Amino acid sequence: MRHALALLTLAALAGCARREPLPVLGQVPEFTLTDQTGGEFTRSSLDGKVWVAEFFFTSCMGPCPRMNAQFRKIQNETADLPNVRLVSFTVDPEGDTPEVMAAYGKRFQADPARWRFLTGPVETLDALCDRAFHLGRVDGENYDHSTRFVLVDQQARIRGYYDSADPESVRKLIADLRALAR
Repeated sequence: MRHALALLTLAALAGCARREPLPVLGQVPEFTLTDQTGGEFTRSSLDGKVWVAEFFFTSCMGPCPRMNAQFRKIQNETADLPNVRLVSFTVDPEGDTPEVMAAYGKRFQADPARWRFLTGPVETLDALCDRAFHLGRVDGENYDHSTRFVLVDQQARIRGYYDSADPESVRKLIADLRALAR
C-alpha cells in the first residue's frame, strides 16, 4: 500500500511539472513601422523570434515607466536567449519620434538589438492595438492604453496576456517566454 501511494505521489508531482501548451489567442498581421533608429521595421523582422509587446508613450508619468522597468527586467533575465525580442509600440506617434524614443530607450538601458521602440501612422498603430492585440484603441489624442504585456511566438501568434503591475504575472511571462524560446 505504501509503495502504491508513493507511486501515485510521484505521478502527481510529474504531472505538476509538465506544463500545458500555451493557447493560440490570435495572429499578429504584417506591419511596417519606424524604429528608434529611424529605420523601417516590419513584423517579418520578428519571424523566428519569441517576443513581448507593449503599448506605451514616452511622456507618460503614470504606468509606462513602471512597465518599461519590467521590460528591462525581462530583457536582463532573458539575455541568454538570442531569439527573444521586446517591442514597444507608441500610442503617441506625433510626440514619440525616433529620436525621442531612442533617448527614452537609453534611460531604460534598452539593448537596441533586442528591444525596439516603434512609431508610425496612427491608423497602423490603432489597427495593431485594437484589432491585432485586442488592447483598445489608439486615437492619437487620448493616450489611455492597456498595461498588459503580450507574448508572441516565432510564428507571430499571440500566446498570452500578462499584467505588467503584478510581479507574479511577470514571472509567469518570463517562464512562458523561456519555454517558447527553447
